[in-house]
This record gives sequence, structure tokens and C-alpha cells, in this order.
Amino acid sequence: MGWRFDEVWLDTDVLWFREQPQPSGAAAVALPPGATDLFDLLFAPAPTGLDESRRRRLAAQAARRRRLATRTVPAVALVLGSATMLPIAAFRNGGTGEEAGPLQEDPPSLTFRLDVGRLEVPELPFLRSGAPARKPAARKLAHVKEFPKVEWHRAVSAGLPYSGHLLDGTQLPVEGPDWVTWDPVTDSVPNLRHRLYGNEQTIRTIISVIGAYRAAHADAPRVVVGDISFRDGGRMDEHVSHQNGLDVDVYYPRLDRHLSAPIATSQIDRDLAQDLLNRFVAAGAQVVFVGYATGLHGPGGVVVPYPNHENHMHVRFPQPAG
Repeated sequence: MGWRFDEVWLDTDVLWFREQPQPSGAAAVALPPGATDLFDLLFAPAPTGLDESRRRRLAAQAARRRRLATRTVPAVALVLGSATMLPIAAFRNGGTGEEAGPLQEDPPSLTFRLDVGRLEVPELPFLRSGAPARKPAARKLAHVKEFPKVEWHRAVSAGLPYSGHLLDGTQLPVEGPDWVTWDPVTDSVPNLRHRLYGNEQTIRTIISVIGAYRAAHADAPRVVVGDISFRDGGRMDEHVSHQNGLDVDVYYPRLDRHLSAPIATSQIDRDLAQDLLNRFVAAGAQVVFVGYATGLHGPGGVVVPYPNHENHMHVRFPQPAG
């Protein structure tokens, strides 16, 4: 049968490029995208099979992405929830054996680090399932041959360690013949200078105790010293204490002699750590917080096991006389 001038095969054409049944009647015909009237419908270029295939493929990809997004959001929330709860669960479940990893921060301290527009959860070594701990590249320090210069100031430690401030503090040099300093924020050597201010008596005791310890153990690695206080004291990130220049974090000596914070209690040289602890107690420390899993001990009420001290001892000195 031939095509005549006054014929329009509307049903067949619509089915071909719309690929769905259409209601009868010209008023019910759905125009394809871009067509505004019947003239456009009849004379506009009809989409090819390749165009239709591409449209379907793009639609399928968009639908797949929406489904994946729907499944991914709860998974991210689950990971975040696990990361924040596992440290608490590990402590409550009695993680006190050799295999227990360190609790990263020094209580009382911040569990989360807040930044503008984001919430950052500290990465904990014992949350990694079998993966080796990734250590940040540490800056190499030149060997110190001469004792560093210390500018001594007669400081005033006002208030309490967890609610106070420091006036005219003395800064511990970032490196000495018997020590290096450790930045707990970046997990690297050395620490920042403005985190190493303390009462004059605190700095003198740290230097003398560490010097005597190294003289007694010639083969011992240098002592890794962490935070003390800010120049003017006050609230310190990573801590609730360390506010008036009377607190200092001292990391336990490692069996491998590496100058960094231990990431597991099995890395601690317990004999050297116990000797260092005993020396701080003999020098008049008011209290020394140690980790439950370290096995370190001392006079009751002075050496106190405390959560989150599996990689360092927190030494607190009393207010200086006068």
C-alpha cells in the first residue's frame, strides 16, 4: 500500500520513537522533548535508536548512583560510630594484657578534635585490624653536643592543673643531650616550643632527673618528653590539665630505642621505664599517672594507674614552696 499526500501515520511514528502506547485522538498525543506543536512533531528530526540507547544508559547510571548513595550513608555512620565507641569498649572489656594497645590521648583530654566545618576522630592504632601502624615522617634532629641554653624565669603557677594559668614560665629546649620532645598533635619530633613552658622548678626537675637517668644507663635512648604547658598556661588542646606549668608527659623508653611514642605496651622497656618512674617519685613528684597494662608500680597515692596512659607517664609536681 502506497503513501498518499493527505495521510499521516501518526500512531506508527509515535510508537517508533516514543516506544509506548498512546491514547487515540490527536489531542492525546504526547509530544517528544523539544516539540511544541504538531508541526515540530512531523518535521523535527526524530531521535535515532543510538540516542535512545544513550538516554536509557544515562538514566540507569543515575538510578544506580542513587541506590549506592542510599546504602553508603548508613555505612559511613556505622564506621564513625564504631570508631568513637571502640576505645570505650576496649577499656571496659578489660584490655589490660600485653596485647592491649595504647589509648591515644592523655585523660582528662579531648576525644574529638574540632575544626572549622568538620569533626575529626583521632586514628587509634588498636582499631586497625592487622594493618601495620603508619608512622608519620619524623624530622631528623642533629646530635646535641653542648647543653642547650635555658632562659630561666621565676614563674608563678596559679590555680589548679586543670583550671589555672602560668606567669613568666621557663621553656624546656626542644632537644637536649638527654632528651627529645614529641608533638602529640602531629605525632612527630620535635614538639612546638610554645607547648614546652613550665614552672622553673618543673623544668629544673625534668632536666636533672633525665640527666641522672641517662648517666646511670649509658646505653639507654634519650628520653622522649611531651607537652608541659603553654607560655601563659590555660586550656591546652589534647588536655584538660597541663594548665599551670606543673604537669609533663614523659613517654616510656622503647625496647627498639626508637625516639617516638610507643604504640603498644609490648614495645616498652619496662626496666628502664620503672627506673625513670622511680627517679621522678624520688624527686618529689606529687602524682605520676601510668597505664594499667604497663605493669609499672610505686607508692600508693603517688603512682596511680589511670586510663589512656599506656604509652606515657603523666608526672605532676606540687606547687613550689614560697
